[in-house]
Amino acid sequence: MNTFDLFQLRGQVALVTGGGRGLGFQISEALSDAGCAIALCSRKLETCEDAAQVLKSKGVDTKAYQCDLGNEEDINRVVNDVIEDFGKIDILVNNSGTTWGANVESMPLEAWEKVMRVNVTGTFLMSQAVGRLMIELASGKIINIASAAGLKAEPPEVLNAIGYSTSKAAVAHFTRDLARKWAHHGVYVNAIAPGIFPTKMTKAVLDRTGDAIVEKNPLNRIGDEDAIKGTALLLATEASDFMTGQVLSVDGGSTL
Repeated sequence: MNTFDLFQLRGQVALVTGGGRGLGFQISEALSDAGCAIALCSRKLETCEDAAQVLKSKGVDTKAYQCDLGNEEDINRVVNDVIEDFGKIDILVNNSGTTWGANVESMPLEAWEKVMRVNVTGTFLMSQAVGRLMIELASGKIINIASAAGLKAEPPEVLNAIGYSTSKAAVAHFTRDLARKWAHHGVYVNAIAPGIFPTKMTKAVLDRTGDAIVEKNPLNRIGDEDAIKGTALLLATEASDFMTGQVLSVDGGSTL
């Protein structure tokens, strides 16, 4: 086999949560470049519809869906709709996430619960719903988006969002544990732990401490729009068929 054939996704279907913008859209672009059909979902349907139009202009088979990742009924409905529209789901990218910046001593309980509901419970529920289908087929790739924030504790002046960092640490362990549970079903589960990328979620942090973050980074930069694409493609394709339960940092060395 030609090595480049290991990175092809022709005839496959990926469901990408939070795929309408930021890292989710960048991952969607990478998978579609390899021939994959893309189902995009997020809480805001319009965002995904706009992203789907961009992909369609490139000839990608794609469709947008509205989904509240903290709502089990919503998740099950979307998974059923994707199956009806595309026939299968070969790849799941759990990218949707939220955050809440606050001092620990004043963070409201409802803020903590919202972050956990979307970032952790949503990842569990979507993995469960899609995983049932993958187990039936004895095949599938799940890619969870963790974070460098879940691998390394930061001072409050750099990142003051304990709910977010704790949730992403949970996603990293969920990845390892689920990989162990489903390996014998032929379902691969890996994660990407991005460092700082310019997204809507990180804008406030970058506006406040962006120069200091760049200065401290071993590669002296933050992620750009192409930085995560290769890692996502690796984990979605046959090229990673001897990898499961791994959390790959894409952070310029910030967690070293």
